[in-house]
Amino acid sequence: MSQLRLGDIAPDFTAVTTSGSIHFHQWLGDSWGVLFSHPADFTPVCTTELGTVAKFKAEFDKRNVKVIALSVDPIDSHHEWVKDIEETQQTTVNFPIIADADKKVSSLYDMIHPNASDKLTVRSVFIIGPDKKIKLILTYPASTGRNFYELLRVIDSLQLTAYQQLATPANWNEGEDVVIAPAVSNEEAEKRFPGFKTVKPYLRYTQAPKK
Repeated sequence: MSQLRLGDIAPDFTAVTTSGSIHFHQWLGDSWGVLFSHPADFTPVCTTELGTVAKFKAEFDKRNVKVIALSVDPIDSHHEWVKDIEETQQTTVNFPIIADADKKVSSLYDMIHPNASDKLTVRSVFIIGPDKKIKLILTYPASTGRNFYELLRVIDSLQLTAYQQLATPANWNEGEDVVIAPAVSNEEAEKRFPGFKTVKPYLRYTQAPKK
């Protein structure tokens, strides 16, 4: 399959998970989704990541986001790994982990990078909107743990700007000012974002709308 890009429809699939069989698009429903992959079970960095996601579940729920992990090991291995995650990270794994032993899902999402490993998935992250389109793609090396605060920040930005002609500046966090898209005229901006600040004709700041 050709490489996935932003704006593509996230490939649909059926799979066995630690929470039972799922049909991906049906499982997502009207929610946002985060699909993130791991090279293999019983790996140190990924163990900490899965524990972190479990602890962040309330934050994802608050944003109407469903999270789902993937590893190419079989389901029995996943269930054993979950025990280790819960023991070492002092949490309960409260989201599904896909068993992708046949690499079907990994192939759909281009998670096998031969120059890195011809057997294991790279550590990818896909954020998927309610329209089932891919909104973000990240790929991490095996040695660097993912920053889930950053993923929440990106989700906040995506959800804020999904239906408005706004964008978020560098290092933006929820509650801070946002920028108005260049396509919005000053006249329209006055109506929609009264009191906005113009720094340059193309750089106009306004308060973030309340959720």
